[in-house]
Amino acid sequence: MRVEHAAPNRYAAEYSEFFAAVQPRLRHALAAALGSEVGIEAAQEAMAWGWEHWAELREMDNPAGYLYRVGRSRSRRFRFRRPPAGLPPVQKSNQLPWVEPGLPKALERLSERQRIVVVLVYSMGWTFAEAAEMLGVSIGTVQTHAERGLVRLRRALGGAA
Repeated sequence: MRVEHAAPNRYAAEYSEFFAAVQPRLRHALAAALGSEVGIEAAQEAMAWGWEHWAELREMDNPAGYLYRVGRSRSRRFRFRRPPAGLPPVQKSNQLPWVEPGLPKALERLSERQRIVVVLVYSMGWTFAEAAEMLGVSIGTVQTHAERGLVRLRRALGGAA
């Protein structure tokens, strides 16, 4: 029998602040990595896990990065369950911006890390430092993936590299 570790009520306000700050960024990062639908579900699953294990998670150096890895690993199993009571729902946006028609195919041709970094930095407006923290890599690694990804995108879309 598995025992769930729910965050005590004394942490509810603290987790709510954390949730408001981290959930949109986590959702964007997981959507960039896994695709829109799976990424949103993985973010919801990761945030639910975070609520259940907040006492441990709050002590970590990079709790958002840890939840990113939780979302990645849980998405592979598709064992999504109902979020625990008290967890705010994941917000979905129905507004879609105009996108260059060839961009989705060009993004698919990038390596997974290049695609994630390009989407986070150039589409979502993250800094290299924010992306590096979420992905658990160095800023230089993010910069390299961003530069190489942009070169490949420009070539694929017929622009000058």
